[in-house]
Amino acid sequence: MTGRRPSVVGADTPEPPFPVYLKGLVSQGFGRGSKELGIPTANLPEDVAESFGKSTESGIYYGWAAVGACRDVYPMVMSFGWNPYYKNEKRSAEVHIIHKYEQDFYGEELRVIVTGYIRAEKNYESLDALIEDINTDIQVAQKSLARPQYLALRADPFVVPTTTTTA
Repeated sequence: MTGRRPSVVGADTPEPPFPVYLKGLVSQGFGRGSKELGIPTANLPEDVAESFGKSTESGIYYGWAAVGACRDVYPMVMSFGWNPYYKNEKRSAEVHIIHKYEQDFYGEELRVIVTGYIRAEKNYESLDALIEDINTDIQVAQKSLARPQYLALRADPFVVPTTTTTA
């Protein structure tokens, strides 16, 4: 257990509707992830979030993500919903890739495989409580993705580009 929450979520094999495949160009968000939370996020376009929301409830999800032509695939957590703490007027899909990038990648293609659900979204009494829960979500995602059937999705052709670019 992480606090009062389980440290691993979901079955040993992703169960329907998972995995869910999402992609789109990283769009400008609200500017809160890095600045207020210290947890940078990449926002999927509104139409991708709306499409995901047609068959999915608001909440926190986990899976794999890759950006642009880079062949590196990293674990991710995704907040999908209204973000009640911030009182959003539209549901958004905000992806935190569990990797330190040196620069922003607005306009790059973000490819995400959502492999499971962590928890419902909720409101918070303080920014510190929100940050603490996000950090717990990150730990839960990493432990949940360590299982063989989830690790196998890291090599899915959807997230791994067929061509590479050299820097």
